[in-house]
Amino acid sequence: MTVQSQTLPEAAASQPAARDRAFEPRDYGLYALTVIAWSLSWFAIRLQVGTVPNEVNLVWRFGIATALMFVWVVASGRRIRFPLREHVRFAGLGVLMFSTNFLLFYYAAGYLVSGLLSVVFSLASVVNILLAAVVLHETPSPRVLAGGLIGFFGIALMFSPEIAAHGLSGATVIGLALCVAGTLCFCLGNQISAAGLRRGVPLIPMTAWGMVYGTLFSALLALFLGRPFIVEPTVSYLGSLLFLAVISTVIAFSAYLTLLSRIGPARAGYATVLFPIFALLVSTVMEGYQWTAYAFAGLVFVAAGNVLVIRAGKR
Repeated sequence: MTVQSQTLPEAAASQPAARDRAFEPRDYGLYALTVIAWSLSWFAIRLQVGTVPNEVNLVWRFGIATALMFVWVVASGRRIRFPLREHVRFAGLGVLMFSTNFLLFYYAAGYLVSGLLSVVFSLASVVNILLAAVVLHETPSPRVLAGGLIGFFGIALMFSPEIAAHGLSGATVIGLALCVAGTLCFCLGNQISAAGLRRGVPLIPMTAWGMVYGTLFSALLALFLGRPFIVEPTVSYLGSLLFLAVISTVIAFSAYLTLLSRIGPARAGYATVLFPIFALLVSTVMEGYQWTAYAFAGLVFVAAGNVLVIRAGKR
């Protein structure tokens, strides 16, 4: 999973000519790194679920990522000090985007194959725009509304056979509800991030401080629930932990920001169309996900809905 947002200052810095130019080899490399890292991150989350409590998983993951983010902030000479009122907002960002959001998806991984988690999360771009419409009182364009309806219809198609077979009390419904709640938390965190950007708060330090507060919240929650702070000494657990903390959270985030500045947010946003497809292919190979006509049709509708929303943003 990513810490991407639809509103990033680096994207605003890119020139229109750069956004319309042909891809260069470096662009393809950055795109491939972003899509592959975020596609594999969902299966890595699945490998984390089990022996170590989910709250503690987040403490280890974002503890490592936070340290790396602050190295990035200091090494690049970015601003690190902010007034107390901004830290209150950073805390809200951290609780929503770097704790609760991930925690809900970690629990959802106990009910669904990892690829389906990514499909639900891919609609964050739609929810972001709808929330922005509520907060900023901006009416979404007909293209955005159509894309949202098509995307949500695709989700309904993908999950309908399991819901029909097991009813509303089945594991599929529980997993889907957790994914929807996690996506909503992520998008609410995005609204805090976007508001900070409008006030001129730089993205990278804001993200680093958000990770600090998200990690602290997860640690306090683990203590409150009596979760043991343990580590599973296996290759799969330690490997997935390092992958999520270093590759998925920091390196892929850096690659995505660079891509935004080089090709603009409209074309970079197509990563949200591609990574659910690759994530489902990973689930097919590693978790035995069974494709059905409903699943295939649903994925097509989700991808089409995302494309409509992204193209509307470009316009």
